[in-house]
Amino acid sequence: MRLSVRHVTRYVFEAPVKRLIQSHRLWPSEHGGQRILSWQVDTGAANAGAGFRDGAGDWTQTVSMKGPVTEFAITVSGVVETEDLSGVLRGYREQVPASAYLTSTRATAPTVELRTLAADALDGLDGASTLDRAHALARAVRDAIAYAGGRTEPATTAAEALEGGQGVCQDQTHVLIALAHIADIPARYVTGYLFATEDSVGAEASHAWAELFVGGLGWVGFDAANGCCPDARYIRLGSGFDASDGAPIRGVVEGAATETLEVSVAVTQGGQQQVQQ
Repeated sequence: MRLSVRHVTRYVFEAPVKRLIQSHRLWPSEHGGQRILSWQVDTGAANAGAGFRDGAGDWTQTVSMKGPVTEFAITVSGVVETEDLSGVLRGYREQVPASAYLTSTRATAPTVELRTLAADALDGLDGASTLDRAHALARAVRDAIAYAGGRTEPATTAAEALEGGQGVCQDQTHVLIALAHIADIPARYVTGYLFATEDSVGAEASHAWAELFVGGLGWVGFDAANGCCPDARYIRLGSGFDASDGAPIRGVVEGAATETLEVSVAVTQGGQQQVQQ
């Protein structure tokens, strides 16, 4: 499948700020399931700083802009050829051992309630393969957390999302990571894009899902929001321990100011176009 992406992120500051510095992880890496045909990240008049590929295989680029800054836009555009590998991340080069992703963060910290959900999901699966256990955990998350926008905040934890029973793909991914850690399965947070169909959810901006490490297969993606493993509709950007660590855009500004964030994503394939704002 050939997918075209146009992703615009615009910051508007109520009062000018003295300086803006950001770290971008907006470049997808090639692997068995995706080949980059073209890709560009336009940051206008911002100055590009250091760029490097981290141990997880993701390219990070820093940018900065001296003030007064009242508006800053990032435009991502590109074309990616994808293939359905049933969620398996093949041919991806990284140096971080899978065991590092048994580390929990505030967002994915286990609680009694999360442990109970994990135990219920794995009931009767003693001796089952890691892949079967991973699928069971993903199903449990989808059953426990109904997809609903506006019910949670960026800082909502897995425990809080489970208590509320509603959330977005970020929350469902945090819960799945927490359950995987409880089951002693390495898991990480993945960001990217989804070419959504009529019954898909979570494609309002960049999408999120989890990858769990399965011996003999490696990293396998699980999208609890849509009840599937990533297929040819998905473009993988990067990963981290949680949403904050894996964020495609992170930054700071010098000078206090209220900001407004505007995001629009357009995904095109085979003459079909989707625009989410």
